[in-house]
Amino acid sequence: MVKVPIDRQAVAKRGKRLEYFTIAWNSVEGLLALTAGGFAGSISLVGFGIDSFIEVTSGATLLWRMAVDSEEPTRERHERLSLRIVGACFLALAAYITYESVSDLIRRAAPEHSIAGIILACVSLVVMPILSHAKKDVGKTLGSAAMTADAKQADFCVYLAGVLLAGLLLNAALGWWWADPVAALIMVPIIAKEGVEGLRGKVCNDCSTTVA
Repeated sequence: MVKVPIDRQAVAKRGKRLEYFTIAWNSVEGLLALTAGGFAGSISLVGFGIDSFIEVTSGATLLWRMAVDSEEPTRERHERLSLRIVGACFLALAAYITYESVSDLIRRAAPEHSIAGIILACVSLVVMPILSHAKKDVGKTLGSAAMTADAKQADFCVYLAGVLLAGLLLNAALGWWWADPVAALIMVPIIAKEGVEGLRGKVCNDCSTTVA
């Protein structure tokens, strides 16, 4: 089969546009989630907001990564650095959610109902799968493990939004105060695993190249 050459510059520009959207979207999402979570006392909602700002960090890192994609001699070094930053973001999120969730369970802290949080989670369940799919296409085309890892950030936003929605609805409908921190804790092992793999450069199974 003849391998069709790709226009790396055009694909990288598409990646940059996706990261600009990521930064803008998650900045707004994070502010809304933190505000709503602060009023409601919801750790899963606050954790969701912090995840949004971690995605901003990841997005800014990948924006830089796409900007320097044409620098072939240093591309692999930039790729490894970007990947490790994204991996560190995963681990930071896992550590925060664990601490706050366990604290809430020990203190039996019951969150208030949050209609704003429920709406925000529903919107994220629609937007983030589309963004993740687009990033995976860019990552696969460029052979970028860092972009693929960043796409997984969007996947986790979808999972967290689903878990968040379940916790908020159970609390609102049945008064299950523990559903909120338990919902947040469910995601910790998966997030931590991806963080470790990001630091080791093992997140690009579907890419055309591998980062050592």
